[in-house]
Amino acid sequence: MQFTGLDYLVFTIYALGIVALGLWVSRRKEGQERTSTDYFLAGKSLPFWAIGASLIASNISAEQFIGMSGSGFRVGLAIATYEWMAAVTLLVIAWFFLPIYLEKGIFTMPQFLEKRYDSRVRTLLAVFWLLVYVFVNLTSVLYLGALALNGIMGISLTTGIIGLALFAMIYSVYGGLQAVAWTDVVQVIVLIGGGLLTTWLALDAYGGDAGVIAGFSQLFTDVGDRFNMILFEGELMYTDDAGLTQDAYDLLPGLGVLLGGMWVANLFYWGCNQYIIQRALAAKSLKEARRGLAFAGYLKLLLPLIVVIPGIVAYALDAPIDKADQAYPWLLGTYLGPGLTGLAVAALAAAIVSSLASMMNSTSTIFTMDIYKSILHVDAPEHRLVQVGRTVSVVAIVVAAAAAYPLLGQIDQAFQYIQEYTGFISPGVLAVFMMGLFYKKASANAALWTAILSIPLSTAMKFLTPDVPFLSRMGWVFVISVVLIVVLSRMENKGKDSEKAINLGGIRMGGDPIFTLASFGILGITAALYAMFW
Repeated sequence: MQFTGLDYLVFTIYALGIVALGLWVSRRKEGQERTSTDYFLAGKSLPFWAIGASLIASNISAEQFIGMSGSGFRVGLAIATYEWMAAVTLLVIAWFFLPIYLEKGIFTMPQFLEKRYDSRVRTLLAVFWLLVYVFVNLTSVLYLGALALNGIMGISLTTGIIGLALFAMIYSVYGGLQAVAWTDVVQVIVLIGGGLLTTWLALDAYGGDAGVIAGFSQLFTDVGDRFNMILFEGELMYTDDAGLTQDAYDLLPGLGVLLGGMWVANLFYWGCNQYIIQRALAAKSLKEARRGLAFAGYLKLLLPLIVVIPGIVAYALDAPIDKADQAYPWLLGTYLGPGLTGLAVAALAAAIVSSLASMMNSTSTIFTMDIYKSILHVDAPEHRLVQVGRTVSVVAIVVAAAAAYPLLGQIDQAFQYIQEYTGFISPGVLAVFMMGLFYKKASANAALWTAILSIPLSTAMKFLTPDVPFLSRMGWVFVISVVLIVVLSRMENKGKDSEKAINLGGIRMGGDPIFTLASFGILGITAALYAMFW
């Protein structure tokens, strides 16, 4: 692929603009000290549109542009269920989770667990999250981003990994969440605009330059089997990168996607995940937080057009690629000309560095507030907390950069790797959160043992039931975890409520007609999409 001088110019302008914006919003008046609230929660000043934009910019990364396009290449539109069901999940989080989180005035998810259970649960889950962020999330974004740059610009994987890590560090380490959130507003415009441009040009070309609608109609006619949202066993077979025949049902098990483990994956990711929920914790108010999540929900409904359809186009064209995750870079090289390629790569880079910056900031937040301040230095002054946060951000991205290729270099569909191995933790952790939120009898010991057993239970299910799709396994592990909490809590408390149980009657749930109307809109559009592509 030829990356021209004009492309380099467009990309450079974008990169310099993001760095300049990040540094500008991070500036402090002379003598003004940055507090931990400023650094980790943007001074609790974010409006709804910044929250929604930052949520999507943080969520959409190389995992989607590269990984989900790769899955679209293999299994088609069905992989979009991660996006469309996420839109509905955001409403559940906004209605039921956010009021409690904001009422508790927390910085981190582990901090909530201490308020509800005890410090042991907080520390254990803090360690879990640190490991997942560094060795699953950061590594996958770095590797997939570098893989894309390798296919588009021809730079080596090592150079790409180092370059992306440095790019994210330049503006995010100094400014914290404030720099991340406000640059995300620009990043989401670039990533959605550039992503739509790529899809538009690919569909137009596929239809013989007869327009996007004609291109999509032709694509649907040619590969209609790739437009089924609900897959059944044996319905869609594909050949993986190793040349082995696979059943798409193993990745997306039919109605189990709508009724089972997908809910576990989404509720965990959007409701218990620090680097996602941190934006809502930084909101001006509950009303702004809820509207922000609704705004993000509408953007999620749009995203499959950007990250899945290109993979299907590449499949229909029988793209000459070695790995599924090369589908999107190949498409850029095939259909975009000088200047437009630079814009598309800028969109991809926007998705990558915004996610990296968010993950770095949340990793540093958890370590600083849940390990350093909670255990190592309880009386640490504000400036020291900020210093520790910056140091941890740097250490996390350096470790992730070193581990990226060894962990993901031989993976076929990296998006599925991320989902499956995050799923070893998510069912037990989600059970701990949901029972803590809504089950007054849940005890600290029950939560602790459930969290400890989450990985062993998931591992046992993987080896004892190898024919069960991983999403279904996640659903069963979640059910087992809930039962475990109920049984252990009742044995310990003799049927009494926990002393730290949340009094839901005392939580101000609030009312907002705009958010309510937006919620019905999302539900209606989601139902229509599933009905259309059933």
